[in-house]
Amino acid sequence: MREQYWLNRIMVLALLIVGLTLASCGGGEGPPQPPPPAPPEYADKHMPPDYWNNPDIIAEGKAIFIGAQNIDVNCASCHGKDGKPVKAGARDFRRADWMELYSDSVWFWRISEGVKGTKMKPWKSKLSEDERWKVMAFEATFALKGKKYDPEKKAWVPAN
Repeated sequence: MREQYWLNRIMVLALLIVGLTLASCGGGEGPPQPPPPAPPEYADKHMPPDYWNNPDIIAEGKAIFIGAQNIDVNCASCHGKDGKPVKAGARDFRRADWMELYSDSVWFWRISEGVKGTKMKPWKSKLSEDERWKVMAFEATFALKGKKYDPEKKAWVPAN
């Protein structure tokens, strides 16, 4: 009887260790994978050059992002006020390794049209094109501050 008690304790402990190990391995978005290219109607759209790292544009983008400007739009309700997701499946805007995979065109397309197979819905009916660029400028401050997307180089480069 005493032997069975200890055997059960050991099995429960082993299951707990295995469960915790598996839970810690699965937490997150996994290794970065490049997104598909933007469709033709978005491929040539790029952030207005004076928007990257512009404090006034970023402040306007923040107001939109947190829902202060338009109560129908609150990006922070999923992505968090600081870019750290508060809902499962939301993109973590603080991860530079992820965010650098997105050209400004692809990023704009995803905001505009939403992302199929996820909870990310299209925002083009609620936000003007200019407002979507401003939101992007704010979102970029989480992991890409001091950078801008260079369409000719097809890469994120220092903004200076």
